Amino acid sequence: MNISSLSNSSLQLCRTLSENKSHDNVSFRDIQQVLYELAYHVIRGNLKHDQASNVLGDVIELREDMPSILADVFCILDIETSCLEEKSKRDHFTQLVLACLYLVSDTVLKERLDPETLESLGLIKQSQQFNQKSVKIKTKLFYKQQKFNLLREENEGYAKLIAELGQDLSGNITSDLILENIKSLIGCFNLDPNRVLDIILEVYECRPEYDDFFVPLIESYMYMCEPQTLCHILGFKFKFYQDPSGETPPSLYRVAAVLLQHNLIDLEDLYVHLLPGDNAIIEEHKREIVEAKQIVRKLTMVVLSSEKTEEKEKEKEKEEEKTEKPPDNQKLGLLEALLKIGDWQHAQSIMDQMPPFYSTSHKPIAIALCQLVHVTIEPLYRRVGVPKGAKGSPISSLPNKRAPKQADSFEDLRKEVFNMLCYLGPHLSHDPILFAKVVRLGKAFMKEFQSDGSKQEDREKMEILFSCLLSITDQVLLPSLSLMDCNACMSEELWGMFKTFPYQYRYRLYGQWKNETYNSHPLLVKVKAQTIDRAKYIMKRLTKENVKPSGRQIGKLSHSNPTILFDYILSQIQKYDNLITPVVDSLKYLTSLNYDVLAYCIIEALANPEKERMKHDDTTISSWLQSLASFCGAVFRKYPIELAGLLQYVANQLKAGKSFDLLILKEVVQKMAGIEITEEMTMEQLEAMTGGEQLKAEGGYFGQIRNTKKSSQRLKDALLDHDLALPLCLLMAQQRNGVIFQEGGEKHLKLVGKLYDQCHDTLVQFGGFLASNLSTEDYIKRVPSIDVLCNEFHTPHDAAFFLSRPMYAHHISSKYDELKKAEKGNKQQHKVHKYITSCELVMAPVHDAVISLHLPKVWDDISPQFYATFWSLTMYDLAVPHSSYDREVNKLKVQMKAIDDNQEMPPNKKKKEKERCTALQDKLLEEEKKQLEHVQRVLQRLKLEKDNWLLAKSTKNETITKFLQLCIFPRCIFSAIDAVYCAHFVELVHQQKTPNFSTLLCYDRVFSDIIYTVASCTENEASRYGRFLCCMLETVTRWHSDRVIYEKECGNYPGFLTILRATGFDGGNKADQLDYENFRHVVHKWHYKLTKASVHCLETGEYTHIRNILIVLTKILPWYPKVLNLGQALERRVHKICQEEKEKRPDLYALAMGYSGQLKSRKPFMIPENEFHHKDPPARNAVAATVQNGPGGAGMPTSLTINTAKLEESTAEETEKLKEKSQGAVKVINKAANTTPKVTTSNGNSASNSKIIKEKDDKEKSGKEKDKEKKEKITAATPETKALGKDGKDKPKEERANKDDKAREIKEKTPKSDKEKEKAKKEEKASKEEKSKTVVTTVESKSAAEKEREKEPSREKDLVKDMKSKEITKGGEKIPVAGSLKSPVPRSETSESEREQKRRKVDTHSSPSHSSTVKDNLNELKDSSAKHYINHTTPTLSKSKEREVDKKDLDKSRERSREREKKEEKDRKDRKRDHSNSDREVPQDSTKRRKEENGTTGSSKHSKSESPSDSPRSNEKEKEKSKSKSSGKEKGDSIKAEKMEKSSSGSKKESRHDKEKTEKKEKRESAGGKEEKKHHKSSDKHR
Repeated sequence: MNISSLSNSSLQLCRTLSENKSHDNVSFRDIQQVLYELAYHVIRGNLKHDQASNVLGDVIELREDMPSILADVFCILDIETSCLEEKSKRDHFTQLVLACLYLVSDTVLKERLDPETLESLGLIKQSQQFNQKSVKIKTKLFYKQQKFNLLREENEGYAKLIAELGQDLSGNITSDLILENIKSLIGCFNLDPNRVLDIILEVYECRPEYDDFFVPLIESYMYMCEPQTLCHILGFKFKFYQDPSGETPPSLYRVAAVLLQHNLIDLEDLYVHLLPGDNAIIEEHKREIVEAKQIVRKLTMVVLSSEKTEEKEKEKEKEEEKTEKPPDNQKLGLLEALLKIGDWQHAQSIMDQMPPFYSTSHKPIAIALCQLVHVTIEPLYRRVGVPKGAKGSPISSLPNKRAPKQADSFEDLRKEVFNMLCYLGPHLSHDPILFAKVVRLGKAFMKEFQSDGSKQEDREKMEILFSCLLSITDQVLLPSLSLMDCNACMSEELWGMFKTFPYQYRYRLYGQWKNETYNSHPLLVKVKAQTIDRAKYIMKRLTKENVKPSGRQIGKLSHSNPTILFDYILSQIQKYDNLITPVVDSLKYLTSLNYDVLAYCIIEALANPEKERMKHDDTTISSWLQSLASFCGAVFRKYPIELAGLLQYVANQLKAGKSFDLLILKEVVQKMAGIEITEEMTMEQLEAMTGGEQLKAEGGYFGQIRNTKKSSQRLKDALLDHDLALPLCLLMAQQRNGVIFQEGGEKHLKLVGKLYDQCHDTLVQFGGFLASNLSTEDYIKRVPSIDVLCNEFHTPHDAAFFLSRPMYAHHISSKYDELKKAEKGNKQQHKVHKYITSCELVMAPVHDAVISLHLPKVWDDISPQFYATFWSLTMYDLAVPHSSYDREVNKLKVQMKAIDDNQEMPPNKKKKEKERCTALQDKLLEEEKKQLEHVQRVLQRLKLEKDNWLLAKSTKNETITKFLQLCIFPRCIFSAIDAVYCAHFVELVHQQKTPNFSTLLCYDRVFSDIIYTVASCTENEASRYGRFLCCMLETVTRWHSDRVIYEKECGNYPGFLTILRATGFDGGNKADQLDYENFRHVVHKWHYKLTKASVHCLETGEYTHIRNILIVLTKILPWYPKVLNLGQALERRVHKICQEEKEKRPDLYALAMGYSGQLKSRKPFMIPENEFHHKDPPARNAVAATVQNGPGGAGMPTSLTINTAKLEESTAEETEKLKEKSQGAVKVINKAANTTPKVTTSNGNSASNSKIIKEKDDKEKSGKEKDKEKKEKITAATPETKALGKDGKDKPKEERANKDDKAREIKEKTPKSDKEKEKAKKEEKASKEEKSKTVVTTVESKSAAEKEREKEPSREKDLVKDMKSKEITKGGEKIPVAGSLKSPVPRSETSESEREQKRRKVDTHSSPSHSSTVKDNLNELKDSSAKHYINHTTPTLSKSKEREVDKKDLDKSRERSREREKKEEKDRKDRKRDHSNSDREVPQDSTKRRKEENGTTGSSKHSKSESPSDSPRSNEKEKEKSKSKSSGKEKGDSIKAEKMEKSSSGSKKESRHDKEKTEKKEKRESAGGKEEKKHHKSSDKHR
């Protein structure tokens, strides 16, 4: 490339580049590059300097800055060439610059080129001089200080400046005008501009009200200064006050704040000038927390008195140190100023630099922030927050426009206000007025939030606001309340908002408050410790006497810190339950919020997972839980606390399968509704509970129920509002079984029983509450039909009917009222008809519904109508408790009389009280009348229904089974009133003469074998079962006590038919009815059975058996035991329990001791057995009796036999089992049985007699075999078809037996009837005495009591009368004569055996199976008491001779009995045939045979009495006869008995009979007088 082309190309390139104006940067760099290359070509010699200068001359015009660019290029090249060694290149450069001098000015070159280069170019003379000159200029410029007038030399300038700034600025003076004057003053007086700025700031500090003037002035002045100047000046001012004694003036903070707000300075720039540093602040915060914790530690530590004084001194010193003023915190001062002027943004950023709540923990800042919030919320608060009627003091807005925007709507609160409140935190406590305002705004918001008119978008916004409000409540309002000093008004104000929250939100807030908030801030940590300390102080001194002052202190403390206080109080209550009453009373000064918090604290305490709900023995519920439950009930009743949370908690626990917490519900319902569930109710209370509501309230509960109206209404509302009424019922009903099968698992049986009882009792109590408090509509709306309850909700039937029962009653009464209104007919008949119609309407669907509850075959025996009727009625429907009404009315009369007699009472109060009593009395009488009418209507209804009740498609026995199984047993253990109801219902069904209902069977099944029912009960169920048995026994005892009553109430009733196959009842056939004496035998048998079962339970050693039987026995004490020997047997057994259990199981010991004491007190009312039922009438009377009875009499025993056989049918298997259980006892009995001769007596037929004897023997051999035989015979008798066939065979036997029985009864009666009669019939007495003597001798241990009875029947009668009279008078209760267990009584074994025989008569009426069971029972009983008998009975024999005779007799009779046993075993079948034949053949000889039996069978009877295990009914008769015969006769009797067994013909019997007569006469003559005396003595001893 040649030179011209190079220069052209360079020129061209420069042109194009310079034209490209759009890319300035790029072109500038490129031009530099091109110029550099062009010049470099010149230096290297590739291009001549003149050519280059020409090119540059063309280029220079292209851009304005081209000379400068060229000068830069020359500068670079100057440096580069000066370093080169080649001189030519340097010369080329110099020439180029010289050629271009016309293009670049000298000044630019002088500025940029090296002084040596300049010298070589000739631009300067000498480089050295040039250098010196430049140094001088720089020194002058940068280092030489200009002298300003700093007030030292001249004041005028500054004086004028201050005058200028300090003048009156109210006119038209503007900042611009003043600024011009300031400028001229600076110029004129040579003032320092920085100092002028400082003076402007000083004046601004003094005139803070002129913001509008000074801010623009400073702003415009700053244009003349560097930006940092203002900040440095302010920083310097702050520095000045930073020494320890300095205090920064508020005015300076304010000026700085205003300048920050107007962005004249940056916060970051100013912040670094302020003290203390952020690290120091953080350290201080940590130190505060540590100090707070130390204070807490000190408060919780136990300090001894000696240490206390030292501690106090140290604390004083520390406090003195603290009082020294802390160094000024300029950051907080600035923050306060920012808040005061409303600069929230900068304030927020300062607060963010510090630990949370550190800044607001300083009161001035908190107050400043509160003031800012006041201003911000003002318009909204005025619009929605001001309460009605309140004026309030309006707050003016901040003057500057940069302050946060005021809130006009709830949405605006979110922008700033909520944020400000969050920074305030607990320190809102400094401003209670703002606290109230915020709460009122919250209230207003909740009102709007809960109204359902808003759109979806608004709804979402509201939801967000609601969550913000909850956060504010949690982080600000509650902590602030903690720091307020017992401000009850704030607490109430806060409750105004809280009550609009659902309880779930409230409790969540309380939980946060209690468990987290107090740890968030040192102040709160201290407050918590102080609260606990104060609480301890108060609780230590709280007693019943100082409730009021302590209550006030608790109230004061609770206004601010309820969670901490209640937590401590509850912990104390859990330890000491005696605090409950004073604490409850002392809580009356609480606010509504505090009550709500208390509810939460209670639930939290209950749900505490760390606490065990059982005691360490795992058999009882923990005492802390019981105390809490009790406290719950008391506190919820007394104060208006919301219950929803607590009820929901119980429901949730039940859902989770935990029933412990039902204790709480039980207590709450008991206290709030006054509905008690206790097993300790007296019979008077129970009776009152069967009346109307008023009677229940007055006489049914232990505590007088007063003022529960409001509290029960609250409980009802809580249940209905939260739909918990039915769910709780269903959960409890289901949980009853859950307790056993799920919850029970590993738990102790005793505890499982307790939990089951608790669950059941609470259900009964809760259901009772709902029934009495819910309106009909509410109830019907909530409770589904019975089939839905049972089939869908799986509610047990008893519970389902319990819940539905009130519904049926409501329904019927409302229907009845409708029908009455429709027709105005007033006649009683019309009313009854309407009532029955309404019943049908209501109950018809129920009848249909219950069919699905059981299998179809159930309805073959009982009708759905009967089932529904039984389950739907209550005691209120069956009977009017007149005595209860009378008792309460009399009480009121006594009260009124006492009021009249009271002289001190003021007249107006007297009048009020009398009016109250009169009103109550009227109410009670009205209620009684109403109930009476109702009961009459119900009875009419039942009368109409009864014919369709029992269908008995199978057998009467099966019907009774179904009735007991599905109706009586489930309901009698449901509640105490239900137990009474069941007993009354059975009696009612009997009185109504219900077809197919065998009262006899029913009672027999109830009394016969109670072991299994008792063993399977819980503690409370046992108590209710005991009540049921007590009521049943009461009825039975009433019938037993008097022939007239029996004849009137039972004599002609189908329930006492003894022929079970008879379906129709004509009422005319006396023969089929059970007569009075036989009924007394049956009752004795029941008593015996009860004794046997009781003794068995007591002997098992099982906790549940023993506890339950003792409970049952205690309940039935009024009517059992009545018979002396049974009572003694029980007493011994119970005494043994007392000894055994004293150390092992103290609760059983206590029960046994209690029963034992009560039993002893009943002893005077017990009677000997032969007074309880007549046992051995003489022969003559027997004949008479048979004549009286006629054919009817003969037929009757048969039917009774069948009846009793059937009765025993059900229990035979059970008795077998029992025998197996008590084999030990059986063995002993068997031994006793073996030792005694087993002579049996004829029932009237030799065949029947032998049969019976054989059966007895068999029984003795093996209890099980006997049972089987019984079963076979019973089964043969029970089916109605078989009964016919057997009737033919058995009837004669039974007839004879009956006649004998009656004869004996008459015989007993006659001596008892009068002493004169006794004397008249001395012969009979003598014979009786002889018999008894023989009995004594055979048994070796016959009791004197029996002898006495036999000798002095008249005495016995008197005694009976006395006892009856005593029973009638004692405690207003009639305690009829009733007996129980035979064998265990020490009175005499023979007498016992006779009783057994009677029982057997009653039981089996010559049904062998029956007698065998009885024998077994006797065996067991004797077993337990054999030792006692021997001890007791030996003294009865007054002379040793008699004993020897007795022994001989015994041995002989034993031998005979053994022989008989062998023969009987062989000839059992033959006997049966003979028996039937003889029955047919010898009807005419029946009277003779009876006489023979009386004679011949005496000995066998005696032997039987010794071995009680074998005594059928005939044996009983024989025993009775044997009493009247002497020991000598006994031998003869036994021989005769043997003969009778061998022979089946009548003639042999006659011969025996003759022998018997002769023997009797001899005995009477020889032993009459002596024996009588002996008997008297021995019996006296016994008594």
